[in-house]
Amino acid sequence: MFVRTEMSKRLQSLQQHLKNENPILSEVVISFSVLDKVSRRLGFFSRQESHATRMPWWPLISILGIYSAGKSAFINYYLGRNLQATGNQAVDDKFTVICFTNEDAVRVLPGLALDADPRFPLYNISQAIEEVAEGDGDHVDAYLQLKTCPSEKLRGRILIDSPGFDADAQRTSTLRITDHIVDISDLILVFFDARHPESGSMPDTLQHLVRSSINRRDSNKFLYILNQIDNTAREDNPEEVFAAWQRALAQYGLTAGCCYAVYNPEVAVPIENAGVRVRMENKRNADMEAIQQRIEQVGVERAYRIVGMLEHTARMIEQKMVPRLQRFIEAWRSKVLWLDSIISGILLLVFLVATIWAGYWDGMALKMPLWEYIKQSQSLQTLFFTVLAGLAVYVHFTVRRRVANWVGRRLLKEVNDPDEHPNYMSAFQRNSNWQRSIFFKQPAGWHKRSQKDLAEVLEDTNAYIQKLNDRYTNPSGLAALKSDGLTAGQPDADSLPEDKPLKVVAKE
Repeated sequence: MFVRTEMSKRLQSLQQHLKNENPILSEVVISFSVLDKVSRRLGFFSRQESHATRMPWWPLISILGIYSAGKSAFINYYLGRNLQATGNQAVDDKFTVICFTNEDAVRVLPGLALDADPRFPLYNISQAIEEVAEGDGDHVDAYLQLKTCPSEKLRGRILIDSPGFDADAQRTSTLRITDHIVDISDLILVFFDARHPESGSMPDTLQHLVRSSINRRDSNKFLYILNQIDNTAREDNPEEVFAAWQRALAQYGLTAGCCYAVYNPEVAVPIENAGVRVRMENKRNADMEAIQQRIEQVGVERAYRIVGMLEHTARMIEQKMVPRLQRFIEAWRSKVLWLDSIISGILLLVFLVATIWAGYWDGMALKMPLWEYIKQSQSLQTLFFTVLAGLAVYVHFTVRRRVANWVGRRLLKEVNDPDEHPNYMSAFQRNSNWQRSIFFKQPAGWHKRSQKDLAEVLEDTNAYIQKLNDRYTNPSGLAALKSDGLTAGQPDADSLPEDKPLKVVAKE
């Protein structure tokens, strides 16, 4: 009888939620569940793990920067609510995930609400914290909190406000969480303080963030924002401050990218010079409009990114994970057979030398008293060969185990992501345990069914992209018929043509 696991319940809940937000992505969840089954057959996943939980499913916008850069003031202005505490000093030392609620009141929930729910970013982040700060994984509430807000700007998207980057006792854990957030975000707003635009004021953590963003494939998701530019109005040199800031970024290798200068008009210093005020207002309005347009676009980008992650995961299993397992299984297999041969040869040589030295050979015939005695009884012969076989089996499996430990350590050195170490070790141990024949060359679970499942998922990713294109584009330029309930270039998700149904089936 099939028993639903906690993970299967969570994925079903995620699918139900996505049906209201984006029906196409609810189908993608099913494809991820197919990849989960392939990974479980390979021993890479347990029943409580899923590829679908390794990313947030709602568009994610992260606000990063130093503690005095006005991140919280920007969030309050954007949401139209006094949600985050503001100040010239660090006022909040936690990562705050902000999401929409239908309630009128704002609620603050503990970090456990994020760590235990796969629908949100930072799911299972306590494990990553534990790796860099032993014992702190149980104190996830000291690092995270969840806030709900009824602002319509949050409908269908999630914001993350980071603590200010400066030296503190939790810097290593903060950096680990920051790296995770950078990986899963669709848009990252990196705030700098216009009062200190020079490179010397940039803390180490922010330097790390700028440097690490330069060579990323998704570097276009970073927006660099010089905030509180109104503080330069009295010197009548906002353009010079902006240029100095860009030169400071260039010292860390950032010579291209989206750079903006803004300020919050609700808390801005008075700008008495009319000419300067007009220049700054025009710059601010243009840059704020560009930033908000990018924010509004993340929902579309997220849908394509998730489908891209589905394809990337399927190809990673087929082209990276399985070949790597095959290579290390073959290395383990060849070394075990080689050592078995050497040990057998050594034991045979010792036996020959000992019997020759004892004078038990008569020409080519062995005349050993013990063997002559054993030959007189069938039961003694059976016992003798049973003990001999048992010793051979013991030696063989001892060799298997020790070689597996050695090869496993080499495997972990090759896997750069420490989060994947347990998964690779689990898959490798499944192929090197005593139940698995050493003569099987293919990894356990890698057979025609798994290969067919991956091929179908890859085929379905093309269908998902086509559906998204049908939803967001209209290359022909033709207006849809009103009787179909569609608008030009943006068909309703429930009215999409279904002449090519997806082949995805949730298999067991």
